[in-house]
Amino acid sequence: MRTLLALALAAITLPAFARPVTEPVTWNHGGTEFAGYLVYDDEGEARRPGLLMVPNWMGVGEEALERARRVAGKDYVVLVADMYGKDVRPANTSEARAAVGAVYADIDTLRGRAGAALEALRAAADRAPVDPQRLAAFGFCFGGGVVLELARAGADIAAAVSFHGGLATPKPAQAGDIEASLLVLNGAEDANVPAEQVAGFQDEMRAAGADWVFVNFGKAVHCFAEPSANRPPNCLYDETASRRAYAYLDLFLKEKL
Repeated sequence: MRTLLALALAAITLPAFARPVTEPVTWNHGGTEFAGYLVYDDEGEARRPGLLMVPNWMGVGEEALERARRVAGKDYVVLVADMYGKDVRPANTSEARAAVGAVYADIDTLRGRAGAALEALRAAADRAPVDPQRLAAFGFCFGGGVVLELARAGADIAAAVSFHGGLATPKPAQAGDIEASLLVLNGAEDANVPAEQVAGFQDEMRAAGADWVFVNFGKAVHCFAEPSANRPPNCLYDETASRRAYAYLDLFLKEKL
């Protein structure tokens, strides 16, 4: 009897453990409905910075959500952004290529969709512990290119971080356009990002007067931070480069947010 009483009292006094939250959220832009997820840890009510995460070309899925949970931890609220519309969920690389092509066909539409996702994150302050005054964005491959376009469009964010994203744009930033600080994490051997593209990006950033950091990871190719990437020769996971890239992300976000 005493044992049962002791256990009951312990159950009453034990602190509640935090749990990861994955909460669906929808928004509209240009007549299209989009569906993503808010990801955060529900420990405490203190406001924390919000991060817009744009996945690779496979879009919103379990792999993207797992990456968001890893970054969110107890420090951030992450919105996993949908760039295609709620009814478009690529099942393979062919479908993903078609979806990306449709979005990139109009750079203003791409930027508008990214901006709408950012506003959905800002508006989430009434349902999640996000501080709408402290926002940043990061993305992978296709998503890395998207967050750079978001920054070029003058988004009101503290930082934009690209993991092995494309650097070229049909609408280069002009002087004063970019408010965010940029961190570009690039595979030095990425055939998708030749030396001419790197040089062009750096010239663009200088002309725009942007605050930017460019990191080349030796031996790494495209997709180096994607654990499931295994499409040689130019889309392969690199554990060392990935670990270092996430360390750069952590330092950059802590500095800017």
